[in-house]
Amino acid sequence: KPPTPAILGPGHTLGVVGGGQLGRMFAAAARRLGYRIQILDPVPQAPAAQLADGQTIAAYDDVAAARRFAELVDVVTFEFENVPAETLQAIEEIRPVRPAPKVLHVCRHRSREKDYLSRHGFPVAPYRVVRSSDDVQHAAEELGLPVILKTADFGYDGKGQARLEHGDEAAAAWTALGRPVGVVEAFVPFDREVSVIVAADGRGNLRSFGPVENTHSRHILDVSVAPASCPPEMAQRAVAMAEAIAATLGVVGLLTVEMFVVGDQLIVNELAPRPHNSGHYTIDACSTSQFEQHLRAICGLPLGETRQLQPAAMANLLGDLWSRGEPNWAAALAVPGVRLHLYGKAEPRPGRKMGHLTALADTVEEARALVLKARAALVASP
Repeated sequence: KPPTPAILGPGHTLGVVGGGQLGRMFAAAARRLGYRIQILDPVPQAPAAQLADGQTIAAYDDVAAARRFAELVDVVTFEFENVPAETLQAIEEIRPVRPAPKVLHVCRHRSREKDYLSRHGFPVAPYRVVRSSDDVQHAAEELGLPVILKTADFGYDGKGQARLEHGDEAAAAWTALGRPVGVVEAFVPFDREVSVIVAADGRGNLRSFGPVENTHSRHILDVSVAPASCPPEMAQRAVAMAEAIAATLGVVGLLTVEMFVVGDQLIVNELAPRPHNSGHYTIDACSTSQFEQHLRAICGLPLGETRQLQPAAMANLLGDLWSRGEPNWAAALAVPGVRLHLYGKAEPRPGRKMGHLTALADTVEEARALVLKARAALVASP
């Protein structure tokens, strides 16, 4: 059990390992509440650093730089899972890291994550850990095609995974994976995918945002709507399961639990011990955003109210939208109820998350229609 967090009020300095959009939105929430921010990221003027008091520009495996960074702050968090374990261990010797590195140790590696969930009685898709193309072949035979081959680590936004439809695809898929360990999962014919974001303060208090329904395009989150179209009883079960996982792991901060809905069953897909893309709607639609809630949790402050004020939809903006020139911002912002969030990234690239749109409306269906209309307007001629 992690030590009970001391209260770190406004005026303290918060450190974030990673300078991307999640760190940027966390920094914006921290600024509003009167905190100072330091960023560790190898890219000068990273998106989060643009809103910070300072940036340590160093590679994530530069342990000496990480120690210097830790001396500048009062508590450290991270915005992505692929931080070297040695770096976080060095930081933890100087300042508390929340969520703790032991939580990240489980969540950053698919085989450890699935073993942990299975061992504690949480439902996951049938899986096998694989270390060779022969292992992949055997796993596919045992689980039955189709299956999904995923890298055990360094995978996000669909990177490092492949769907196998035929047994003779195993060797090529394993070679393309390019990692020493993978996981083969049985294909789940899910009805929908939902995510639940839980905040835990280390004192036994938990607060959750209700289930969000997510749809993907090219394995990247495309649109999220909240609340999800789940019956109330299922929504309650999803929240209860997510909170149980957070409590079992001993999380201090946020934990996002992605789940598949299959009939009346819930299957855990992945865990993310940080703010999550599917929770961006909370900035505009909830009493407390996911970023402020994460700050409250890691600083030992009372957790905020998570009530959703209006139905909402969020649509990601990828670099593809810039393929024909600067997007038509005026046209998108002319759509009523739509709000624009850009991440300060200098170079748009296909598949790169550059920002998002949020729409609020009287119903989820209306919010979804508005956010899609606004995104389509971005590529309309001025």
